[in-house]
Amino acid sequence: MPPLIVFLDRDTLPARISFPRLNCEHLWQEYPATRPDQTLPRLQGASVAIVNKVRLEATTLQQLPQLRLIAVAATGSDNVDVDACRQLGIAVCNVQRYAEHAVAEHSLMLMLALSRRLLAYQQAVQAGDWQRSAHFCLFGPALHDLAGQQLGLIGSGSLGQAVARLAEAFGMQVVFAGRKGETTTATTQVAGRWPRRPFADVLRHSDVLSLHCPLNAETRGLIGANELSWMKRGALLVNTARGGIVDEPALLAALQRGELAGAACDVASREPPQECDPLLDALKCENFILTPHVAWASDEAMQTLAEQLAANITAFFDGQRLRRLD
Repeated sequence: MPPLIVFLDRDTLPARISFPRLNCEHLWQEYPATRPDQTLPRLQGASVAIVNKVRLEATTLQQLPQLRLIAVAATGSDNVDVDACRQLGIAVCNVQRYAEHAVAEHSLMLMLALSRRLLAYQQAVQAGDWQRSAHFCLFGPALHDLAGQQLGLIGSGSLGQAVARLAEAFGMQVVFAGRKGETTTATTQVAGRWPRRPFADVLRHSDVLSLHCPLNAETRGLIGANELSWMKRGALLVNTARGGIVDEPALLAALQRGELAGAACDVASREPPQECDPLLDALKCENFILTPHVAWASDEAMQTLAEQLAANITAFFDGQRLRRLD
């Protein structure tokens, strides 16, 4: 019987993104979404599980003796117990560097929108303020250029470096932050090109701080009330990384007190957010932008993701290791 491939949360990619045909005999089953209580029965008899956000814990994996491969439809694999997979002989692969352009462009878009006060001026036009102006233009909140500003980046992987390249094209001065708590002050470089400086120094001297690190035990709550207080009054904060890296109540308080000139987030600690979540309250602040975790989701990036998934599965059945995590 051909191997059964089950995609447990197909709706994490829109229907317009096509999944390439696999160059191997197989059966295909997909579900729009899968609740925790549905995971085990839906994977019975499956050789391959494709997941984006569905959690695969050790207790579930132990009951799936036919499962041979977990193909994660994302770069982060914290929803899969990879250690248990190693013990059980289940291969794990992910997709990599598929959204470098998408995330970098989204990050720069948010920086531009904040510094040029895009939302405030759009709202002014919609309210008729420009139409009633006695002059050819409408002066409102102060506008600022990105050129000449210092951009501090937390996270020096491919995404952080992609943002650095775009920021340089806008004339920004790019620096990367070292690990929080590092005692060394020696200056090193990222990719032989950009300086890496102590974490606290980067926060204190950057005009814009942009986050591009993973969420883990070390980075959870990385930017809290103390760290926000270190930032320059009038600085901007952009988070297109993961919810939970920023202490959201602390960010809300900083915005309400006017300690930051603005902030933008594409992620939240709870997704989707609920009515009581701090980031939704922050929307009442005059220079806060919240986008719904779509920085990665250009059609080009998502199509690349689908193509990598297909290539990973085909490679596995061909006996090759491609983007393996186990």
